[in-house]
Amino acid sequence: MAKKTVSLKDISKACGVSIATVSKALNDHSDISGETKEHVRKVAEELGYRPNAAAQALKTKRSNNIGVLFVDEANSGLTHDYFSHVLDSFKTTAEKNGYDITFINSSKNRINNMSYLSHALYRGFDGVVIACVDFYDPQVYELVSSSIPVVTIDHLFNNCMAIQSDNIKGIRDIVTYVYNQGHRKIAYIHGIENTAVTQSRLSCFYNTLQELDVSVPDEYVAAAPYRDTEKTYELTQQLLDLDDPPTCIIYPDDFSSFGGMNAIRERGLRIPEDISIVGYDGIDIARQISPRLTTIVQDTKMIGSLAANKLIALINNPKGTLIEHISIDGKLDEGETVAKI
Repeated sequence: MAKKTVSLKDISKACGVSIATVSKALNDHSDISGETKEHVRKVAEELGYRPNAAAQALKTKRSNNIGVLFVDEANSGLTHDYFSHVLDSFKTTAEKNGYDITFINSSKNRINNMSYLSHALYRGFDGVVIACVDFYDPQVYELVSSSIPVVTIDHLFNNCMAIQSDNIKGIRDIVTYVYNQGHRKIAYIHGIENTAVTQSRLSCFYNTLQELDVSVPDEYVAAAPYRDTEKTYELTQQLLDLDDPPTCIIYPDDFSSFGGMNAIRERGLRIPEDISIVGYDGIDIARQISPRLTTIVQDTKMIGSLAANKLIALINNPKGTLIEHISIDGKLDEGETVAKI
């Protein structure tokens, strides 16, 4: 019977420390104490650990390979219009700079059920970009806290390079435009996920209307998962059933707004003559339908390209590259779904 290969996870468990600490100890990082290094190395030797070539590459040479961590469940990053365009731009820029791209499987079926960090070490990635995942997952935090260069998209960690769309400006532009079109009864179906994107958008919605001296009844604000047309269909029906329904509904994203459109049209109502709607993202199909959806068009090309360039800078110059949180402006497409009243 072949002898089981000892992994960083095995050493981590035996030592009672994190996988990141094991990796740093074995690679002689200065932020790990000499006592910890000695203990980890001793345990590794006792267990018969032999570093593979890919992991050694992190210390001795470049692999010219970048890992991409994305969610692969129902709302996969590769089927999400916004993230697919961001990742395509990232891939194009990285490849122009001589890097290959490998996707990290985020399901539980990873090799030997490895953690994200173990997988990154196993593959020998020079760096990793993280997008469209549960950023509160301890494995994600472990990867971000490791010595591997990381850039996140649409989420902020204090110690990590981050590129995001300017969600505050985006919502402010939407609400101000709707207000200037004469609307005062404005509803918002926001994303249900507890993310920095959702929180900043919702806070800005309330803040902007407060500055405009417009009150927001509690029943005008509801939550639905991103890209969930069934839930937005249901919530739109509820908003239309109110004794004093809104004149405009803002949706969490363009795709989910299609559920709202179906609910509105089933009642024989017209968009925007009877009720106005707004999306967010600027996906291609939303800009082809009639009437053309009013939305914020996110600059996916800039976000992806900048994420790649910043990650490559971290790889090439880890000590001299500033850790930045960079916001990229989107652009309001006034479209045809907000009536002037």
